Amino acid sequence: MEHTISSVIDQKIADIKAGTNAYGTGRVRLVREYIVEATGLDHAAYFERVTIGDHAEGYVDAVRQDSVLIALTRMDEKVKVGDRVVATGKEFSAQFSPLSTGHIVDIFGEDKLAGKRLDELKDIPIEGEPIPIMDRIAVTRPLHTGIMGIDMLYPIGRGQRQLIVGDKKTGKTQIALDTILNQRGEDIICIYVAIGKTKKEVKDIYSQLLCRGAMEYTIIVAAFNDDCAPVLQSTPYAALSVAETYLREGKDVLVVLDDLKRHADVCREIALLMEKTPGRDAYPPDIFYAHSRMLELGCQHKNGGSITVLPICETKGGDITDFISTNIISITDGQIVLSAKNFEKGQKPAINYGLSVSRLGGAVQTAAMKKAGPPIRRELLAYLEQREVFELANADEMGEALRERMRRGAVILDMLKQHKFAVRTPETMLEITGRLAGGGAQ
Repeated sequence: MEHTISSVIDQKIADIKAGTNAYGTGRVRLVREYIVEATGLDHAAYFERVTIGDHAEGYVDAVRQDSVLIALTRMDEKVKVGDRVVATGKEFSAQFSPLSTGHIVDIFGEDKLAGKRLDELKDIPIEGEPIPIMDRIAVTRPLHTGIMGIDMLYPIGRGQRQLIVGDKKTGKTQIALDTILNQRGEDIICIYVAIGKTKKEVKDIYSQLLCRGAMEYTIIVAAFNDDCAPVLQSTPYAALSVAETYLREGKDVLVVLDDLKRHADVCREIALLMEKTPGRDAYPPDIFYAHSRMLELGCQHKNGGSITVLPICETKGGDITDFISTNIISITDGQIVLSAKNFEKGQKPAINYGLSVSRLGGAVQTAAMKKAGPPIRRELLAYLEQREVFELANADEMGEALRERMRRGAVILDMLKQHKFAVRTPETMLEITGRLAGGGAQ
């Protein structure tokens, strides 16, 4: 008898060490779409991975007095009341392969085009360890987007967090794709994170990057619009965990999060199903913390590596003062604001130069760009302000000096126009501004 008990104990210990033990079992008590309440899992921990039969799995998202709430990440069949729930004793984690470059992958390591899991998969935490403040140094190196209106006027540095914000169909994603394309030959790993986009949208983005050679250094991490909401919620965190692994190897990484408004809506949906007390606009009270702990990974590390984060946020009616936009603006180091009116007028990229800002500015520009950019920006902003006043005025009513300023302002605005994927080198930008200066720039 003792031998039998000893054998059972030894086997249980071995299972625990291997991470394969059934740490606890319970039953489904309530189902709300992809949120499941289960009883009997008295020892379950927050974020512990659980399985429901062989047709569903997820993680513990809340622990109550006599039950736990489970967020489902996979549901092959409908979960029913009474289904058996097993706690695995393992933390819910993502899977990543170093072979992911050039592929569309999800957080489970599946190649979404090939429909199979990649080789050499490794478990990575959904959220990596915060980077200590003493391991961070000042952001001083430029990250060229290839877009003149950004690189000259509102520059971005390696390790910066720069928001791209604007209404739907104003070119937010295109700016991000142009930036990725411009990193060819720069020894930068690019990670494009698609949150809640359709399969067609993601395939189009993949095709555009592939045909221009950008997928050689790019990973697309996708959570489609028909995936379970907890997958959409976890995807940007997992993608930044991947970026962090490269950072600790001393590599530069560019992460595009497209977009965080959709992510916030998913967080709200999950919170309401879990009956959490709603905050402003029914978003969960911790939505600011949810985004800040994500974006704070953007930095320049003392080992030479960096994570540059370009979050995208969609607005309605050009209102960048809405709840989510203002939250993200307060976390980031500046914002590129896109205007639907500018887009309709043919001003592409449709940047609102009056509302856009980079809080690092000249600190991340080369000496030549730092010398050429500020005068252009001052002249452009003065023109845009005067244009509002004199838009309906007769040119004959203006003085000669004012007419010249208006003419030069229009030339500068036209100079900043670029077609999509028509990225410009810093040398080309300086050449263009040099011609302007030769024509009498102040």
